[in-house]
Amino acid sequence: MSLPPIEIPLGAIRFNSDSQKLEYWIGDAWMQVKTFSPNLDGGVRGIYAGGVNTPSGNSSNEIQYFNISTQGDAADFGDLTVARMPSSMGSNTRGVFASGSPGAGPYYTNHMDYITISSTGECIDFGDNEPKVSGNFSVSNQTRGLIAGGTAPGITNAIFHISIATTGDSKDFGDLTAPRNDTRGACASPVRGLVFGGVTPSSTIDIDMITIPTLGNATKFGEIVHASTERGMGCSNSVRGLVAGGQTPTTTSFIETVIIATQSDTVRFGDLQASNVNAGTNAATNSPTRAVFSGGQAPSDTNMMQSIEIASGGTATDFGDLVRAQRAGAAISNGHGGLG
Repeated sequence: MSLPPIEIPLGAIRFNSDSQKLEYWIGDAWMQVKTFSPNLDGGVRGIYAGGVNTPSGNSSNEIQYFNISTQGDAADFGDLTVARMPSSMGSNTRGVFASGSPGAGPYYTNHMDYITISSTGECIDFGDNEPKVSGNFSVSNQTRGLIAGGTAPGITNAIFHISIATTGDSKDFGDLTAPRNDTRGACASPVRGLVFGGVTPSSTIDIDMITIPTLGNATKFGEIVHASTERGMGCSNSVRGLVAGGQTPTTTSFIETVIIATQSDTVRFGDLQASNVNAGTNAATNSPTRAVFSGGQAPSDTNMMQSIEIASGGTATDFGDLVRAQRAGAAISNGHGGLG
């Protein structure tokens, strides 16, 4: 007796033993996972942009950069076109910053601007994000960036997408499983984007999964188990996702992890040096081997930068300092998990 056919969920991943390649399901066929290996002989460059400066309390247009492969302090890179608290995404060559609150009215923006990561200089206008939002998040692979969630002014579940190499306005992609803003963090592999927790308008422990190469709605990936549900920071290499810090129900120094290819709940991975976790205040980015957590409140604003080895976990160690005490910025690198 033959067994009934099994429906394959959109975005499912398998290893093809014949081709020795990873593949993902697009609804009617298996597609090979394409990864990108940039030349990183000079080390992976991390970028920290925007946020709120201390002691002024004003939103910032400042962009800073640092070398993730060699510990040290951040240095001035240039400026955003508009001071705000944006979300960030990028390819191995270009970083894009989308929407975010300027910190004073109007509280929602649709600005998008971009930089060339390997150089320094001022941001250039990219286009407009479809909605004016704050509290949004972004994920990306080498070719496509996604901007999702946020407050506009009501909390939204909308996902929009851009082609990173081509300037222009964002376009509709699909919906999150629920409206959410102020997430605990987000990260990506070349195929999957994950968003952890957030406000829906109550706090949620759900982790959403988005299949980046195909338009469509998010599905549930798992749940946050050990710590906070809002306002932390997330990053990943192509295999392991990390989410750190956060608040609600309490502030935390916990770092939690998932394997992006395997739907599951988070597990404990390590700790930040301090609970620099309040009010959506920190940002994370990474190389294929090291994650860097920058800025935040501990409990006052800090210029602290910490790092952890993605393969081993444990307690984060001192990395260097941002140019000044800062919170609510956005971070990207030319070696993040969405690039492979």
